[in-house]
Amino acid sequence: MHSTPVALVTGANKGIGLQIARELASKGFKVLVGARKLDLGMAAAKSVGAEAEAIQLDVTDHLSIAAAARQIDDTMGRLDVLVNNAGISRPIKPGTPIEEMRDADKVSRVSVDDMRVVFETNVFGVVAVTQAMLPLLRQAPAGRIVNISSAGGSLALKDNPSEFSRQYVGVYQASKTALNAVTQAFAIELEGTNIKINAACPGFTATDLSNYAAGAGSVEDAAREPVRLALLDANGPTGTFSNADGSLPW
Repeated sequence: MHSTPVALVTGANKGIGLQIARELASKGFKVLVGARKLDLGMAAAKSVGAEAEAIQLDVTDHLSIAAAARQIDDTMGRLDVLVNNAGISRPIKPGTPIEEMRDADKVSRVSVDDMRVVFETNVFGVVAVTQAMLPLLRQAPAGRIVNISSAGGSLALKDNPSEFSRQYVGVYQASKTALNAVTQAFAIELEGTNIKINAACPGFTATDLSNYAAGAGSVEDAAREPVRLALLDANGPTGTFSNADGSLPW
């Protein structure tokens, strides 16, 4: 079995995922850079350094997930950290203005097919990858799972009429609400094991997902909370939802 702790980050060839991979590598992890396209993953892994390695992983493809789990088992024999970072807002053309994205996202307008595509990655993909990696996480002294969520998925925050994120209601936010429910369900099921699972909101970040909108934060800021949760010790919490400022209501 690999003696160095091993981390897998999905959707890690760019954006927040790549930054999380870089930071975990700097903390002494062997980092597996998950990417749908292996060549993009290899380029990203090279930029992370010698501690990183690309792995082909499409979270919507069960064969790809099973192959990745087999590869990690054969080469590492364990997994210490799983960061479920891969996510999409909606099938959109690059360069679409944020206002247009926001309007098209609304549940009165979005096609059910587009909604299915979002849930396939943001919810079902997370469940499928987590299920496949659980046996490897159980082999580690202390398994940690971090799901990249969004404050926009908080039902309680949306109850507040002055809440900023009420401007953003739609299929992406609904998928993150579902992801939060999945996170909580896994946490309850895994209570008493060596595995902790938490949800992190990285904040509104300048990435492909936001089309690098004005006012969006840096990937360095976005990675802070996910990395903190990935490094929790035995006294750390499980089944929480938080951002860099503290806990968030479900």
